[in-house]
Amino acid sequence: MLNKLHLSLLATAVLFSTSAMSALPQGYPADYQKVVDAATKEGKLVVYSTTDTKAAGPLIQGFEATYPGIKVEYNDMNSTELYNRYISEQAAGSSSGDVVWSSSMDTALKLATDYAMEYTSPEQGQIPAWAVWKNRAYGTTYEPVVFIYNKRQIPANSVPDSHATLAKLIASQPDEFSKKVTTYDIEKSGLGFMLSVQDSRADPAYFTTLADVAKGGLAVQSSTGTMMERVSSGENLIGFNILGSYAEARAKTDPALGIIYPKDYTLVLSRVSFISQGAQNSNAAKLWLDYVLSEKGQSILANKADIPSLRNDIEGNNDIAGLTKRLGNALKPIPVDENLLEFLQQKKRLEYIKQWRAAAQK
Repeated sequence: MLNKLHLSLLATAVLFSTSAMSALPQGYPADYQKVVDAATKEGKLVVYSTTDTKAAGPLIQGFEATYPGIKVEYNDMNSTELYNRYISEQAAGSSSGDVVWSSSMDTALKLATDYAMEYTSPEQGQIPAWAVWKNRAYGTTYEPVVFIYNKRQIPANSVPDSHATLAKLIASQPDEFSKKVTTYDIEKSGLGFMLSVQDSRADPAYFTTLADVAKGGLAVQSSTGTMMERVSSGENLIGFNILGSYAEARAKTDPALGIIYPKDYTLVLSRVSFISQGAQNSNAAKLWLDYVLSEKGQSILANKADIPSLRNDIEGNNDIAGLTKRLGNALKPIPVDENLLEFLQQKKRLEYIKQWRAAAQK
């Protein structure tokens, strides 16, 4: 006969098991608990990411609270550093990131073609088909690419609302905007290069537009933070191809920073994530990817990190539905597909950079 202590222990075990099972998101496969258990035994997750640690903080906290047995080791770096580090570690067969999460969609997909594990997320049906590549790489966000400007130095009636009006404004006043327009240095920033290529696909007259925007001379940078700081201070007056998520977050506390969503077309970036084939913590990596794509994870991104959600069922307006209501057909999402890889071929890349330089240095 079981004594009271045995009964108490049994009841505790049943309660813990029931609690763990009930914690699984609705609609997940019944055997998903095995992934949770295996991930808890791993106890760790290594993420390589271009998303600022500050922005990713609420997501990491939410994940660790959901899976308290797993500690996230989060490595924040720029896109070029991430790519080079990951490649060298894979070549050496050394330990590396379990998960890659990068805003440089093209280089992330290139890594995924060579190193991603195939994994079908239970959340796949809740995100657009264009955000999934062969069940190996997933878009995770829906981030418009914007212009920023100094509200103190540019009158409201002069603010450009399209790429064409931006070019017209600067070309008409090259002295006023001399070295006052900032954007990415496409040779140093993988994200900047990718966005420029996407501009050239969206605008048949892109290099002419770029030449007009560069009439006063461009001040190129390798990070969004530097560009926002310089526009806010007045050292630069306008910036283009800026991640709207970072700009919106800063504008909440920076009265000098204005934001424009261009009405001719607004590129939409989706940070690409994949699980490494050689992941030492592959089960924890699956939990992370699913959490990032889940309603809970996407809600944290949208409402705590100011990074728009790829879903349509998030509270508030910072998701696809909310942005579509606001910007309509101007939104041009960049698909996670092989077209991203075209200009990563060395010859094409160098030719493109040469053409960009010729326009940007006029």
